[in-house]
Amino acid sequence: MSQGLDDYDYKILRHLQSNGRLSNQELSEIIGLSTSQCSRRRIALEQKGMIIGYFAQVHPQAEKQPIMGMIEIKLQHYSLETLEKFLDFVKNESMIREVYKLTGSYDYVLKVTVEDLNQMSQLINQLMSLNISIGNFNTSIVLERIKENHQMMNTGKSNDTHG
Repeated sequence: MSQGLDDYDYKILRHLQSNGRLSNQELSEIIGLSTSQCSRRRIALEQKGMIIGYFAQVHPQAEKQPIMGMIEIKLQHYSLETLEKFLDFVKNESMIREVYKLTGSYDYVLKVTVEDLNQMSQLINQLMSLNISIGNFNTSIVLERIKENHQMMNTGKSNDTHG
């Protein structure tokens, strides 16, 4: 197991991923440890960097930038300068929420949120003007968020799949 984590640590992490607001007492009851043991383990997980933060999952209708898109990027040429330009841009651009380096057809996928399609177009233009030799580029707009952060989103449809 990585970083010296045991089954209790993994249980704590899994439950906090689903509900970061759990108190140590609630968490201890769920996983079967005393409150003090649970508290010590949670603090240790935070100090080891296994828990890197807590956040509120906001409904898409409550977001200022409700349109989500995925931008896939394939670089044509790799260099330290190219990578630094790209990473500097994604670090400083607030519309870019997440960035993943990939194997396969594309090198990176960016999860972005924008106010409207015009703003998405402007973001794409900014990416293209970075002079980082983008070889291939694909943009998809998210039509519906089904599951995020281990949580099913309220899709407006019944969760009853049996009838």
